[in-house]
Amino acid sequence: MSDLHCPATLVVARHAKAAFVETWFSDEGGSLTSEGRTQAAALADSLHGRRVAAVWCSDASRSVQTAEIAAARLGVAVTARKSLREVFIGDLMGQSFDYSRIEAVCEQWYAGSLDARFEHGESGADVVARHRAELEEIADLHRGETVLVIGHQTALGLVVPTLVPGLSFDWTRSHELANTESIELEHDADGWVLRRWGGLELGR
Repeated sequence: MSDLHCPATLVVARHAKAAFVETWFSDEGGSLTSEGRTQAAALADSLHGRRVAAVWCSDASRSVQTAEIAAARLGVAVTARKSLREVFIGDLMGQSFDYSRIEAVCEQWYAGSLDARFEHGESGADVVARHRAELEEIADLHRGETVLVIGHQTALGLVVPTLVPGLSFDWTRSHELANTESIELEHDADGWVLRRWGGLELGR
């Protein structure tokens, strides 16, 4: 069996619960709460026996902290990548929290209009392109292995339907992941298969 036909398994989880000091949109990334640290440890414990080869994460602090706690319990290394970050909201950075302004753009994406974008920020197509490239690179590096990837809610809800045939943005929107809840993707020469989304077994 060639490397391309040897599937890589990516367990992709949303970061643990975090708190934010700022009262405005910032790029600081938050810090895990006590509950969040417990969630990260439990995520790692749920993977014992899976022989996880590595942990990958975005470079946002809430994601890195989740990854470091999980990796320490699994005995593997952490690699952080900017390309796994949440959506870049452009001119909304530094402005007071008003999630309706974020939702106004995100709802267009969920309706299928990935060309919609934040002013001086990302379009849905931009988010999908950078996440897809990074997930494919991780899969290529880990043929025949299982890895844990720590990511973010909105970005995952956008990219996965573009990877998996038959999965819609509406479906991922209505099945948002809780903190440290995960999905399981396999990738080989035939493409991507979604095996699990949260507690739902799929693609068997």
